[in-house]
Amino acid sequence: MSQYLSSYERWISHAELDPALKADLEQVTDEKELEDRFYRHLEFGTGGLRGVIGAGINRINIYTVRRATEGLARYLLKRVEDARQKGVVIAYDSRHMSTEFAAEAAGVLAYHGIRAYLFQELRPTPMLSFAVRYLHAAGGIVITASHNPPEYNGYKVYGEDGGQIPPAAADQILSEIEQVEHELLIPAIPLQEGIDSGRIQMLGQAVDQAYNDRLLSLSLQPQIVKQSGESLQIVYTPLHGTGNRPVRRVLKDMGFRHVHVVEEQELPDPNFGTVTSPNPEERQAFELAIRKARQVNADIVLGTDPDADRVGIVAKNHNGDYIVLNGNQTGALLLEYILKQRQQKGDLPANGVMLKTIVTSELGRAIADSYQIAAVDTLTGFKFIGEKINEYAQTGQHQFLFGYEESYGYLIGDFVRDKDAVQAAMMCCEMAAYYKSHGMTLYDALHSLYQTYGYYLEDLVSITLKGKEGLEKIAQMMEDLREQPLHAIGELAVKQVKDYRLGIEGLPTANVLKYVLANDSWVAIRPSGTEPKIKFYFSAVDRTRETAESKLNMMKTFMSELVK
Repeated sequence: MSQYLSSYERWISHAELDPALKADLEQVTDEKELEDRFYRHLEFGTGGLRGVIGAGINRINIYTVRRATEGLARYLLKRVEDARQKGVVIAYDSRHMSTEFAAEAAGVLAYHGIRAYLFQELRPTPMLSFAVRYLHAAGGIVITASHNPPEYNGYKVYGEDGGQIPPAAADQILSEIEQVEHELLIPAIPLQEGIDSGRIQMLGQAVDQAYNDRLLSLSLQPQIVKQSGESLQIVYTPLHGTGNRPVRRVLKDMGFRHVHVVEEQELPDPNFGTVTSPNPEERQAFELAIRKARQVNADIVLGTDPDADRVGIVAKNHNGDYIVLNGNQTGALLLEYILKQRQQKGDLPANGVMLKTIVTSELGRAIADSYQIAAVDTLTGFKFIGEKINEYAQTGQHQFLFGYEESYGYLIGDFVRDKDAVQAAMMCCEMAAYYKSHGMTLYDALHSLYQTYGYYLEDLVSITLKGKEGLEKIAQMMEDLREQPLHAIGELAVKQVKDYRLGIEGLPTANVLKYVLANDSWVAIRPSGTEPKIKFYFSAVDRTRETAESKLNMMKTFMSELVK
């Protein structure tokens, strides 16, 4: 009997298998689907688990959540001093099964005598990061699949510093997980029993208040906000996720009086019924928000993803049209605003640092250079930015000022150690108020940056290849590119090939190829670590928009033909 059939038989014959999961298994008739469900355990990557909800060891369900938590518990008890007393904080989003998975994780920890701090309702991912630090916990878990489609959920692990676990810790946890013999037999204390015994403690308003107070301390121009709070028109959509309460609360406390929420997307909905994808990277997610923006003549539109760690911004151009900014553009605007305000206040430290990822626009480096602030690259994934913040906090080499990645993740205050859409939303609104007081829109401010530093135009093309065969195709595509290196991309000569799998530039190894071209343009290719996708990142740089756009289109056309 093949390995996947053996795993399937173990599940289908288990007398106490969860009834819903048993029913799910019994309706599977396709042999390939059965193999996909059982050919491997759902991969525990550097951040944790992410997968389709359903029965099987390659799906996310109560048993795969218990298995991951069992491994985490064993890791903590071996490697974190006083882990039982410090405890683990658990948060969850609005997805299918998030509440149940959070309770299962708490129950496994409680069985091991590790205190579980469980939020009583859904909360954003950055609040989990904050709570780990605020409560001096041994770690954290958040149940979320970010912006994935409704059939997905996930499980992310955080360390004592409040950051996502780095690769070394992930490997150690994975080693413990792999020693778990039978995922269907892992003991977990029922939620109410855990609460009654004190092993599971529910979290609520005290943590919310502490987080909100720290958010308000980030404001750089509170006086401007007070002056324009009555006039700035803000439209906000939480995209059926966790951002609704914390974003509205901080904007209200800052003094913004006109925050118009998109009613159809205000309440949590695990099916994300009004959008094809609850992803602020995609313009379609903003359709209802832009419609509302036209009605109220909004100055700025905000949209947070379901777990509210990423935010998208829409700004109005000269023709009154609403333009969705990409993550590189929003990050550059925030960086320029923060550095400029701190410089004018005499509060810009000489050892300040801006952190970004290797696939994020080099416009950020140009801005940082102009303020004589260090710009440091990390691998893709905000966990690496969090790891650097922790390193600098310990060594004192640099003082963290701002971190961002092109995929709409930003961090301003390091009391959170992951990307934080609530922080970014409040600072974007303050920034919009500041520019409005100077007779400018955010769109005007962006073009001022381009005129100063040059036009940095970026794009991202993702190809989805699902299942076992898809993963094999992606792996083969990367190998083909390594074996047959490109010497030119269209009309642009390749100046340098950076293969991050070799462990270059002082960074850990990563399956990423980057082609550096003339005039600081570049193309990067990277399989996603959380989705069945291969991603192509493009950046074209020139002194005029027209020439930069021409380069960008040429690069995209060349790579598209190559992949075909």
